[in-house]
Amino acid sequence: MPETATLDWTAEMAAIRDRQDQAAFARLFSHFAPRLKAFLMKSGLAPDQAEDCAQDVMATVWKRAALFDPAKAGVSTWIFTIARNRRIDLARRGARPEPEELPWTPEPAPDQADVLAMQQDSDRLTKALAELPEAQRRIVERAFYGDLSHSEIAAETGLPLGTIKSRIRLALERLRHALD
Repeated sequence: MPETATLDWTAEMAAIRDRQDQAAFARLFSHFAPRLKAFLMKSGLAPDQAEDCAQDVMATVWKRAALFDPAKAGVSTWIFTIARNRRIDLARRGARPEPEELPWTPEPAPDQADVLAMQQDSDRLTKALAELPEAQRRIVERAFYGDLSHSEIAAETGLPLGTIKSRIRLALERLRHALD
């Protein structure tokens, strides 16, 4: 077997791509897998994770050898780019929070006193909203029911952003007093 320093990696990739040459892949693997593991460990992966990722990258090289284009990149650049992308995917997956455990039992029925109190609060809020000046009520409805930002409301109405903010602040103050 020739020394890895004298191997033409592009020719080895062509053999893998064209003939699924396992011997060429073995040479490629023995050269790149340890280097990938070291690269991945330097980027923050634990040794076992780095080894698993390097194995996965080399499996990808085998499966997707037809995608290698020597006109676009060298073999090592292509392989290390796959490794870098795989490392980013692992980091993204690791950054996601675990979903909270949801109970599989039905929620208990709400207390009737709580239901009545929420209905009364809702009725009071509806009445207080109706008593707001028309200009304030429309802006509050757009902001809270239409889920629009202050800037979006200003653009939609043609009013200055400061006016929108003032009307919302005054409307919320009136609602707070009406609901106390």
